[in-house]
Amino acid sequence: MFGKQIRLFRLAGFDVMLDLSWIFIALLVSWTLASGYFPEIYPGLAPLTYWSMGIVGAAGLFLSIILHELSHSLVARRFDIPIKGITLFIFGGVAHMEKEPPTARSELLMAIAGPIASLVLAVSFYLLASVARAAGLGEAITGVAGYLALINLVVAIFNMVPAFPLDGGRVYRAWLWGRLGDLNEATRRASSAGQTFGLILIALGVVSLFSGNLIGGLWWGLIGLFLHSASRASYAQLQAHVLLEAEPVSRIMTKNPVTAPGDISLRELVDNYVYGSFHECFPVMEDEKPVGVIGVADLRELDRTEWEKRRVFDTMRPLSRANVIGPEENAETALRAMREGGTSRLLVVKDGRLLGIVALRDIMRLMELKQSLG
Repeated sequence: MFGKQIRLFRLAGFDVMLDLSWIFIALLVSWTLASGYFPEIYPGLAPLTYWSMGIVGAAGLFLSIILHELSHSLVARRFDIPIKGITLFIFGGVAHMEKEPPTARSELLMAIAGPIASLVLAVSFYLLASVARAAGLGEAITGVAGYLALINLVVAIFNMVPAFPLDGGRVYRAWLWGRLGDLNEATRRASSAGQTFGLILIALGVVSLFSGNLIGGLWWGLIGLFLHSASRASYAQLQAHVLLEAEPVSRIMTKNPVTAPGDISLRELVDNYVYGSFHECFPVMEDEKPVGVIGVADLRELDRTEWEKRRVFDTMRPLSRANVIGPEENAETALRAMREGGTSRLLVVKDGRLLGIVALRDIMRLMELKQSLG
């Protein structure tokens, strides 16, 4: 879902990240406010004033979304649900949960926290606009505060649409979960509603395009595509949780993997290990202990002339949380670690001893087998 991200700051114990796609939407919002929205409602102001209002309005939207997601995160913390951080991206923001809520009640409370925060912000900015207007503080302050009141109200209302994974969809899932007692079925139904709503938005976008509203049509279409995709992905993520949470890594790992010494050249590694075993990844050993990992992908980044000069020790990736997992961890944790680390293999290590390798294809195969067997 996300591309390159920048860490902005830490708020209440949560990292706030900025996806580069947000820069596009920030510029678009600033331009739209400065060139269209504010001049239409408050005519006769200087161009610099409009641009100042546009930039401040976009910054206010930025902070409002952070507070919306922070409210989700604070409630999640109350229920011991780990939140990896908050990311702002082109379609808004998201608080990254590392596991599903433990109960329907916790899901409900966490879901409604965001819209409630947006409603509180809407009322606060409305009161600020009213006070500014009564005090004669000028149209710039009144206009920006009024816009932020309106946009927070819109955010609250839109998010309460019962389309998973929107907040309203999570409320719907919590209600289904409480009524059915089955998180998987509740998620399936809520996800189906989310996909349907996404298709409706795509259809609305197509109609808008044919009506001559190019920007509006494209925007509704993109939001619809995102919601449709996010709904499917959310259900698939839960399916992975259901299928993999009870499967320890030790059960699916490849034991006694082919290892490579660190003091050989990369040329020897290719000739004797890559072509000798047809494997793509090798634990690097020193004194019978794993010290790193090297793979074909690492070799591709080097010119072949370097293969004769460089040793495996010089090129390997040292052991870290990004490439190591314990045998008692479950397959879901391994899958998440691979996704976050951008790798397809993890070394299974305990007490400094190499026990095996777990590969993405092994996890996918396990999921396929469990799904086929029901």
